Amino acid sequence: MSSDDGHDAPPDAADGAAPAVLAPGASTAPAPAQVARRWPIVSGAVAVLLVLALGAIVVFRERLLPFGFDAEWMEEIVEHRNPFWEVPSLVMNSLGGGVIAVFVVPIVVIVALLVFRRPWAALYFTIAIIVSAAAVQILKSAIGRPRPEEILVVSDFGSFPSGHSANAATLAVTLGIIFVRVWIWVAGSVYTLLMMASRTYLGAHWLSDTIGGLLLGAGVAVLLWAPFAARLYDERTRPHRPVWMR
Repeated sequence: MSSDDGHDAPPDAADGAAPAVLAPGASTAPAPAQVARRWPIVSGAVAVLLVLALGAIVVFRERLLPFGFDAEWMEEIVEHRNPFWEVPSLVMNSLGGGVIAVFVVPIVVIVALLVFRRPWAALYFTIAIIVSAAAVQILKSAIGRPRPEEILVVSDFGSFPSGHSANAATLAVTLGIIFVRVWIWVAGSVYTLLMMASRTYLGAHWLSDTIGGLLLGAGVAVLLWAPFAARLYDERTRPHRPVWMR
């Protein structure tokens, strides 16, 4: 269809409009991916607020005493302790804390993401891990909940929330968001639950500490996903050849 001055008129949507030219730096993510930030913000904020509410209840309980279900769970754990379960629990203790959790695992993940040309994913993962760990330490210091007397390992001050559980949940959720694979979500969920179980088995945390850690780690990961959602989508749709391949 031509205009009066002899030039072709731009096609309209009904005629099958040509793809719009994106401005430099604009996202190619579909509209739902760009505007659906509300649910990550709301759900992440709700999870973090639940942790704060649980922490407030702990603080206002007399002498920071454990909840009834905490005490009952710990009694069951102590009653059924067995050297067979102690070894895997100690392995989880090493994986979820200390040098391995703070340096080795994050560095391996970040380097792998960068090698396969996923800088936005690496940035998102790095910020989530740092914010989650910082939030754990702030809450531990502010609440100051004593650890169970039945503890089998040496741990730092503060029982609520569980840093190991928070770290596991943050790792699981961030990797699930970055790679969008069912098996990663399943493996991450199993890893997080095993970490929570090992923390109570070793007497390092009350059950409510691990629940708080789970909510905090997952909440931070989801909350921080919102500003990265479109960038991560764009990055995921591109080829991910190693940096040494052109």
